[in-house]
Amino acid sequence: MTSTTTPSVDLSSYRDQHFKQGSRAEQDRLLRNSTTLYVGNLSFYTTEEQIYELFSKCGDIRRIIMGLDKYKKTPCGFCFVEYYLRSDAENCMRYINGTRLDDRIIRTDWDAGFIEGRQYGRGKTGGQVRDEYRSDFDSGRGGYGKIIQQKVTPISEGIFGGR
Repeated sequence: MTSTTTPSVDLSSYRDQHFKQGSRAEQDRLLRNSTTLYVGNLSFYTTEEQIYELFSKCGDIRRIIMGLDKYKKTPCGFCFVEYYLRSDAENCMRYINGTRLDDRIIRTDWDAGFIEGRQYGRGKTGGQVRDEYRSDFDSGRGGYGKIIQQKVTPISEGIFGGR
């Protein structure tokens, strides 16, 4: 039997470095059978309802888990979408990956399955690691990256007297 997958449905080269449920082969097996997608590059202001509205066009959704800042418990630009059927998740990878939501191009990728605790950002400041190093201004993701904000804040406090 030959596989009829398309490039948008194939596994990407990314692997979760914090995967603790077995070997790389086990992770690959889980990814090939998964009904869960990681969704990245979301605006911090995108709601669960907006995600449901878009992603339900591909099939019935079991649940949506919003990514949260580990300390503030506010959205931090990613989520997990779990479908009931693999075919619905495949349709999502084909048709929704790379589309615009809340004026941002979103990325979807296979996930080996949501485990409690993964909804929190892994960056040092509680959000996404990639946002900490971002040097551009992005209003949809909280302004400048955290490292740039830390460098700018002491300067502005000195100029403006801490206001």
